[in-house]
Amino acid sequence: MYSAAITGSGVFTPEHSISNDELVAAFNAYADQFNAENAAAIEAGTVTAKPHSSSDFIFAASGIERRYVLDKSGVLDPARMFPSLPDRSDDEPSLMAEMAVDAARTALAQAGKTAADVDAVICAASNHERAYPAIAVEIQQMLEIDGFAFDMNVACSSATFGIQTATDMIKSGSICSALVVCPEICSAHLEWRDRDCHFIFGDVATALLIERDENLDGPHFKIKSTRLATKFSNNIRNNNGFLRRTRDQMDDRRDMQFMQNGRKVFKEVLPMVSTHIADHMAEEDLQADALKRLWLHQANKTMNDYIGKKVLGRVPDAGEQPNILQDYANTSSAGSIIAFSKYSDDLAAGDFGLICSFGAGYSVGSVIVERSG
Repeated sequence: MYSAAITGSGVFTPEHSISNDELVAAFNAYADQFNAENAAAIEAGTVTAKPHSSSDFIFAASGIERRYVLDKSGVLDPARMFPSLPDRSDDEPSLMAEMAVDAARTALAQAGKTAADVDAVICAASNHERAYPAIAVEIQQMLEIDGFAFDMNVACSSATFGIQTATDMIKSGSICSALVVCPEICSAHLEWRDRDCHFIFGDVATALLIERDENLDGPHFKIKSTRLATKFSNNIRNNNGFLRRTRDQMDDRRDMQFMQNGRKVFKEVLPMVSTHIADHMAEEDLQADALKRLWLHQANKTMNDYIGKKVLGRVPDAGEQPNILQDYANTSSAGSIIAFSKYSDDLAAGDFGLICSFGAGYSVGSVIVERSG
């Protein structure tokens, strides 16, 4: 049986960023407009007034300060409050493929490899631009990669599930390498008019090159072990599936966008993830004091702080559990990979780290890696 290693990583970051102050100004203008238009119904008690948001509320609830988006003007238009992403013709590349290719080229360059060195492409993301043909196959074509490609969706855990899938194929000998790409256009699936969640998501794409751990020259991360788990819950969901509905119908169905029962998620997901990581480390006989870095799913700072303290048995030191959500917000499956890509170069040979993602499903995936080279 072969072993696998992460040899390159890449992040595509959109050019547009929205600060909390900008977002709050747009949301409050929308709320004022809504309340004025529905003043009679609000006074009669048949319609609930829209409350104002604030930057302090957003930061206290999430730790987010800003987010990157593909379209800024549509989100900040009080009369619109969702991104304006024009449809592309069938002859043009999809947005997801375009983003993923950018991140993939960075990952290949970091690894010193080309498309000729790649056997497979896995597009692992929480929301896909279309049902078929697979975005992964489009990415494969744009990069001129031989072999095969496929899409997969395990919501916010898609990246770690993709890593295990690629690793297992490499271990079996069916392939020698794979690109795991996570293009996330979360802004298109967020209800920007809901105060409780209007600040949560951003857009981004990440890529990892995973290769057979054989005669590798440059620095890389050996994949020592992977562990996955799922347990059904409806507390995080998006009902906007492939059964097409008109926009009017979607406007009448709040649950056609991102929905979350936040209190239940905190109560149920935190112990699930903490136990999952602890059990994984125990299986590999990896002690907490040997773990140099935790690259966690970037959903909420309070959640990450809780998990880090549970895993390490103490409050993590600065740098042990890097957060990027203050700049990127929640980017679904891509969050833990952004953290890994930006905060891994300083590890020394022999240092251990753990990538973990978790979310809707419920799902949780963890990957133990060791720095080499």
